[in-house]
Amino acid sequence: QVQLVESGGGLVQAGGSLRLSCAVSGSTLRLNPISWYRQAPGKQREWVAIITSGGSTNYADSVKGRFTISRDNAKNTVFLQMNSLKLEDTAVYYCNGILRAKGYWGQGTQVTVSS
Repeated sequence: QVQLVESGGGLVQAGGSLRLSCAVSGSTLRLNPISWYRQAPGKQREWVAIITSGGSTNYADSVKGRFTISRDNAKNTVFLQMNSLKLEDTAVYYCNGILRAKGYWGQGTQVTVSS
């Protein structure tokens, strides 16, 4: 059974940094692509960043230049480096992976940015 487990969230001051991890287990095949999403209180879940097995990346305009997605294929882990955090980045962050046209979600990790 495929499982994605996020970690690395926490409380950080505006302007600070956090690195989120998404560890994938339960599949000998590689999920592709893998994305990060986030959901703020009272808002819909929104896409943040994506990375393919070949290393191609793309970002939402709201995080471009501040967030970096990367993956360590040997460790089956995807990272989201978040710099210059803003109050509006506060949300639960989820990773999502696609395998054989089926999407798998993690349980999420809370990121709270304070002033």
